[in-house]
Amino acid sequence: MDPELAVLAGTAGTTLVTLLTTEAWERVRDGIASLWRRVEPERAEAIAAELEVARRDLLAAQVDGDLESRGELGAEWQGRMRRLLVAHPEETAALRALLDELAPYTPEAPAVTQHATASGQARVYQAGRDQHFGQR
Repeated sequence: MDPELAVLAGTAGTTLVTLLTTEAWERVRDGIASLWRRVEPERAEAIAAELEVARRDLLAAQVDGDLESRGELGAEWQGRMRRLLVAHPEETAALRALLDELAPYTPEAPAVTQHATASGQARVYQAGRDQHFGQR
């Protein structure tokens, strides 16, 4: 596969999942379904329904504090987008146009959130970047 298509599929999957829990989610659903409608019309409604299920799953995961679901769904949709582009590379321009249209709705990258619990004699060391111990 063309590395550029792989990057585009990755960006699409991540953007799609990120926006499913925002006010732009219906636009995401409709845009992704329209891609499928052009090349595999028999699957378009199922894709739209699966996006709605993914949205419900993500909203429930947020309430439950589940930090893994977003990444798992992102990987799942990255794969779907990659397979769509491999089978139908002519949709590359349409996918790029959709991502450009959705760009204003995409939130800035979230700040790093770290959680740790230590008990007894345990120590926890966390860093958002480099971490050095001792003298240099």
